Amino acid sequence: MASTEESQDNNPRGIPKAPFISDVEKYIGGPDGDVESAMKKIQDALAKYRYMDGNLAQRRRGLEEKIPDIRKTLSMVEFLNERREGKQKSDDLEENLDDLDLEDETADKKPLVTTFELNETLYAEAELEDTDVVYLWLGANVMLSYNITEAMELLATKLKNAEASLQSLQEDLEFLREQITVMEVNTARLYNWDVVRRRERRAKEASASTG
Repeated sequence: MASTEESQDNNPRGIPKAPFISDVEKYIGGPDGDVESAMKKIQDALAKYRYMDGNLAQRRRGLEEKIPDIRKTLSMVEFLNERREGKQKSDDLEENLDDLDLEDETADKKPLVTTFELNETLYAEAELEDTDVVYLWLGANVMLSYNITEAMELLATKLKNAEASLQSLQEDLEFLREQITVMEVNTARLYNWDVVRRRERRAKEASASTG
């Protein structure tokens, strides 16, 4: 039976470390070992690593698109919160000035006008009312209302988690590509060893026939 030489080392997400075949003859079980079955085992493992690499790369692309949207949404909610807090302070100041029969020329009473996307390349202009409530898309055509404080906490948590996931994915992809390289080297070592073995066998057969 071929020696597996398998390592139990895994990365933090449980991806197994690829074994490096330092002794091909020992790996296949001796000078007459079955190279084809050993090669098939290596190719199966290599295919699994490449499949994981493709899946994780796709997830990374999704997060790389998602994180800027979360940041932008969080920034907008924080802006609305700052504007709301500033409006409240302005209203309090205006009440105090009214009691004193004075006017505040610096009080910001201008409405907030912005544009929003209706469709690709199609935008509309809107005037935003001061409010304590915002609506967030949560995916799968789901939108829920949150007060501004809850929305900021939710978005900050989602951003933190997404960035942590992206970091983990990047580490996993680097780890996977190292394992893919190891398995490709194993494939080459096994193939080259078999070529040498076949050549030596032919030489022995030729020598025996002429002897």
